[in-house]
Amino acid sequence: MQNPVTYSPSVETLMEDETETIAGLKDTLTDIMDITSENGGHAIRSVHAKSHGIIQGTLNIMPDLPTDYAQGLFATPGAHPAVLRISTNPGDILHDKISLPRGLALKVLKVEGPRLTGSEGNCQDFVMINGPAFAAPDPKAFLGSLKLLAKTTDRVEWAKKAASAVLRGVNKALHAVGTESATVELMGGAPNVHPLGETYYSQTPYRFGDYIAKFSLAPSSDTLRDLTGEIIDASDRHDAIREEVARDAQKGPMVWHLRVQLCRDLKTMPIEDATVVWDEQASPFVTVATLTADPQTGWSEARADTVDEGMRFSPWTGLAAHQPLGSVNRARKDSYRTSADYRARVNGCPYHEPQSLDLTG
Repeated sequence: MQNPVTYSPSVETLMEDETETIAGLKDTLTDIMDITSENGGHAIRSVHAKSHGIIQGTLNIMPDLPTDYAQGLFATPGAHPAVLRISTNPGDILHDKISLPRGLALKVLKVEGPRLTGSEGNCQDFVMINGPAFAAPDPKAFLGSLKLLAKTTDRVEWAKKAASAVLRGVNKALHAVGTESATVELMGGAPNVHPLGETYYSQTPYRFGDYIAKFSLAPSSDTLRDLTGEIIDASDRHDAIREEVARDAQKGPMVWHLRVQLCRDLKTMPIEDATVVWDEQASPFVTVATLTADPQTGWSEARADTVDEGMRFSPWTGLAAHQPLGSVNRARKDSYRTSADYRARVNGCPYHEPQSLDLTG
């Protein structure tokens, strides 16, 4: 196995029109939020607006990690409070029968160390999707798709098109690594899989202390793995996924593995093209921490009020040692901030990174 690539600012290559593309993304996301806030009378996220699960847990950094993996947050063993939010990608609160890929955001509290510029508080955020590849190779391609979606006045049709765009990226990734998935290729979108049984991926690369890596969160306990591949029937329930997650999170302790895949070849594991899946044979995922959660309700109105309304998640919230890399991540920096600032302004509720966590109800 090749040695991991050493991080250097030179691994990133700026696009010629990157500034203009990012400005276009911010404008388009604002247009989407204008539509959804006008429809609902309340500002919600421009993407991943609907939460399906909100779970409180503890991230335990593993002791005695090899030097290559004992980097940044993972350099020091210990336990950190954490909150996990599971969601769906459109910027609308839609009926769950619209089958779409799942998103997962993990906020880890009480993280010490030099921080990214503009990153308040002491949290480290991880943002992931239940697929290994991003839908577009760069922000410019993503902006083109987003503009078409934003022009769609039928919000259900908007969601279907969003799902189709994401799935094209997932299918490309699966074929690239020789994996066939009849389920993913179903016409009309992704299956309504149970989100507690899914494996999630950062899709984009990050600095990993001295190196470069992608992240993944995979179910480990039987309580979660028993749900892998389970299809939720949402034909007659608007919030079927919330109901299933709320119930199944109470069945027993939940454990996930937070894993790291080191970049070992910049040609085959590129920084700037987020549609490329890094070969796991050339660089396998290695567990660096476990996320554990006691039995609890997996979703409630009270939890949603605390997390959906009171928190923001961004890959740019965290340590300098885990700086997001690549054009998609660079575009996320201002885009995520624009979405959070919009919600804070319209709803009259400024955001503050939590210093402690106590989800009840």
